[in-house]
Amino acid sequence: MEENYQDQIEGRNSVLELIESGKAINKIFVTKGEKHGSINQIIAKAKERKIIIVEKDKRQMQEMAKTENYQGVIAIVPPFDYSSIDGILEYSKQKNEDAFVLVLDGIEDPHNLGSIIRTAETAGVHGIIIPKRRAAAVNSTVNKVSAGATQYMKIARVTNITEAINELKENGLWICGTDGAATQNYDKQDLKGPLAIVIGSEGQGIGEKVKKNCDFLVKIPMKGKITSLNASVSAGIIMYEAVKQRENK
Repeated sequence: MEENYQDQIEGRNSVLELIESGKAINKIFVTKGEKHGSINQIIAKAKERKIIIVEKDKRQMQEMAKTENYQGVIAIVPPFDYSSIDGILEYSKQKNEDAFVLVLDGIEDPHNLGSIIRTAETAGVHGIIIPKRRAAAVNSTVNKVSAGATQYMKIARVTNITEAINELKENGLWICGTDGAATQNYDKQDLKGPLAIVIGSEGQGIGEKVKKNCDFLVKIPMKGKITSLNASVSAGIIMYEAVKQRENK
């Protein structure tokens, strides 16, 4: 059974991004008396879009909040609108750019997922593919950590990552896996053209079946005593190497 979606977005920046993105919002709750700074901006923009604003006292807001740092504002939204792989590829065609996709093989920590989405959005990634099982879904924590980037990123949630990779291959993408045991350093690999970068889970890395389906594997050289990087840091390093190469082609 799939987990329930968390259908609220919290924090001032995240709610402001949400309003400006034009996405559907059912209602915005604000703490009674919080009428200063960016809360005023949120209320004004919400009124422009004719979004219902409800004031609640601090205790009620704390009971509603799913994150500790909700900053006096909570937006209630429909469940996250996941894309499809076709939708991601179509978006790259609309932009007249070589497809640039991120495949996450089992990222379980919502903070890592949020960080990766934020970096991917700034790097111009067209879409992210995540698995339905044993992985973080897009929820209020992910949205907050992403600084609202989930509002702009196409995210497809699939039953089988290997099948998703094969679909990308059929559409002409090269599949770049990340693996500490790879022989090729990430900055020596050609990352231009239609590309999907596969990032493994925090503890296990990329699954064996997924690894076999990659066209090539790259590693980030480690100089210190700790031999692995946080998944979101690894993703950021390799995404931006691809950005650099694609800009210099």
